[in-house]
Amino acid sequence: MEGLERIVMAHPFFAGLEAELGQLVSGCARNLRFNRDQYLFHEGDAANEFYLIRHGSVALEILPPGQAPIVFATEGEGELVGTSWLIPPYRWRFDARVRELTRVIGIDARCLRDKCEADHHLGYEMMKRFLPAIVQRLDEARLQILDVYGKRDKGT
Repeated sequence: MEGLERIVMAHPFFAGLEAELGQLVSGCARNLRFNRDQYLFHEGDAANEFYLIRHGSVALEILPPGQAPIVFATEGEGELVGTSWLIPPYRWRFDARVRELTRVIGIDARCLRDKCEADHHLGYEMMKRFLPAIVQRLDEARLQILDVYGKRDKGT
């Protein structure tokens, strides 16, 4: 566990986290490896884990009915994939497809939710880290919408 704790604490998402809290988080962590075109998760599935990317990249996709998937964001090394584990009913809202060999730290969501419930200081620290990630994702979506829909005639 000591090696995994070091890896978790070295990830930029957990920069500055107190060592004691890092031990709690690391108790829910595991190292994972995904090959190109494997999925971390699919829309509608239970959000039981979130991922910290150590190496590689992951495309976040939505699948319009009868159409090819639309990539709305790509996350890479040092970034986070998955915030749906925070919000009931804990279901993924999109697909996450690996673009190349990717190594991640998987954090068991139920394990971490239980620890956050038992230790509100840990819960507060997690919220301080996840809320900026959620806002960033919303900003990226807003910019993408402006890019797609912002090219209208001024008269329309």
